[in-house]
Amino acid sequence: MTILVAVTDDPQGTAALDVAVAEGERRATGVVALNLRAGPLAAPDGATVVDRLLGVEDGDAVLEALESDADVDLLVVGVRRRSPLGKAMLGDLAQRLLLEADVPVLAVKSPAS
Repeated sequence: MTILVAVTDDPQGTAALDVAVAEGERRATGVVALNLRAGPLAAPDGATVVDRLLGVEDGDAVLEALESDADVDLLVVGVRRRSPLGKAMLGDLAQRLLLEADVPVLAVKSPAS
């Protein structure tokens, strides 16, 4: 059993990583952090970092990681508030993963600033 977390370059990605590591400790299972950031990601305790391939869209990278690792039993993603117009006009990684992932998805909001 493994937890896969999509780590983006924003507060939501950081919150998702923190929750995934805590959930991994609670479940006594491994955590794979898929680095969707522009730069490197330091591996937190209890997690393995995997960098996405260059040129692969974020959503595709996460879905490919889910398909290639049959041991993943939970996906953790960070979410943010969007306006109704933003929902209608722009795609969102978290929304896509919530709809297309074949495993349970834990959506995490970053703490209020």
